[in-house]
Amino acid sequence: MINEIMGESKDKKGILINVEISPNAKKNEIGGINEWRKRLTIKIKAPPIDGKANKEIAKFFKKTFGKDITIVSGLTSSQKTICVIGATKDEIIDKILKNNI
Repeated sequence: MINEIMGESKDKKGILINVEISPNAKKNEIGGINEWRKRLTIKIKAPPIDGKANKEIAKFFKKTFGKDITIVSGLTSSQKTICVIGATKDEIIDKILKNNI
């Protein structure tokens, strides 16, 4: 299932991950995999106002994966596709599994 939520970017500069953002959470964390939507659930403390949640997502991924991200699609949606720049699928899977997903 974990392979279904990600793929290589067209320019091969990173890994695309389909995510579903749950804002206003108690803490920033990976919540699991939504098997129905085929998305990685990310819980973010910030509210979805004035791009605050998007900024928090970038900080969270930098801390968790040690890589910068760009939001490829879904800037104003809870369902986004992000690109983890310079990452490999194995690195992403390893980090997700270390978060007990």
